[in-house]
Amino acid sequence: MLTTSLLTPLRFPNGVTAKNRAWLAPMTNLQSHDDGSLSDDELRWLTLRARGGFAVVETCAAHVAEDGQAWRGELGVFADRLLPGLARLAGTLADCGALGIVQLFHGGLRADPQLTGGTTWSASATEESGLSVPRPATEGDIRGVIGRFRDAAVRAHSAGFAGVELHGAHGYLLGQFLSGTQNRRTDEWGGSWENRARLLRATLRAVRSAVPGSFLVGVRLSPEDRGQAQGLDIDDNVVLSRWLVDDGADFIHLSLWDGANKSTKHPDIHPLSLFRKAVGDRVVLVAAGNVWTRADAEALLRQGADAVALGRAAIANPDWPLHIADATWEPRRPPLTHAELRDRGLSEGFVGYMRRWKDFVAD
Repeated sequence: MLTTSLLTPLRFPNGVTAKNRAWLAPMTNLQSHDDGSLSDDELRWLTLRARGGFAVVETCAAHVAEDGQAWRGELGVFADRLLPGLARLAGTLADCGALGIVQLFHGGLRADPQLTGGTTWSASATEESGLSVPRPATEGDIRGVIGRFRDAAVRAHSAGFAGVELHGAHGYLLGQFLSGTQNRRTDEWGGSWENRARLLRATLRAVRSAVPGSFLVGVRLSPEDRGQAQGLDIDDNVVLSRWLVDDGADFIHLSLWDGANKSTKHPDIHPLSLFRKAVGDRVVLVAAGNVWTRADAEALLRQGADAVALGRAAIANPDWPLHIADATWEPRRPPLTHAELRDRGLSEGFVGYMRRWKDFVAD
């Protein structure tokens, strides 16, 4: 039965095993200290989900370089001085039986100059509403940020995490280089799909070579245009998924926004079917996208996912995996009151952030 599939262990290509197939998706929560270090609020938020049965718990996007910070309250993994907090988080998640994964990213053109104190940079000088025009990356910028991702992964391993995820989705730096509209370069880092994928692939290979094979390394992708992720073609990304497996990825995490939807380019095909066919059983495929119920999750498993990542449903239901064996259980849905969200481990700042989501907070 598919219910059993959701609750059965998941074995990665490198032999690491997660106790079930429910993941906590990486979510912006604005709860870290201003210097990038872990706060008690952020620790509590993630710990409650680990205790609630999520087999894999991902951090929010954590910047690998100070010039890549995109918002206040962002977890950092850019310096050794952050190791005590990172180790505290990794140890706590492991004690709860969860695999802790740090999502590594650089904001690129979405970095905040008021926080970084410098000029933003990206693949090209892309104009985007509300953002300052970034300067085009130099060869030194590109080589330097590859090293920053590598060093951050080594730091995460040293802290005791089970793995890292390279954030190639949602229009941040790695995704900006992938984009056919944001990347207008004519050198080896732009132009053809092979060239636009070069930064992500080089970063993955650098990370993979710097950590043990027992340490999970994965990539998150936006399969098609949505929101900040622009200039993407699903057929290109399917090819990229094969390349990433060749480069050493243990998992590929697809951010679908709504897992019930078919591909925009191929309206008769679900995106997961395309990626599953491309990579076979060589890699774990994780899917996120408006999953609330057991039925939602099972539908993604039927389309080819090995695991399902929950975002807003996990905010409202920190112990979702402990309930899904009961076919009659219905998850709590928004709106939730301020008190309910605080009880579920959200700090005042996180509750304030969730007010930006339509009808999520009741008062």
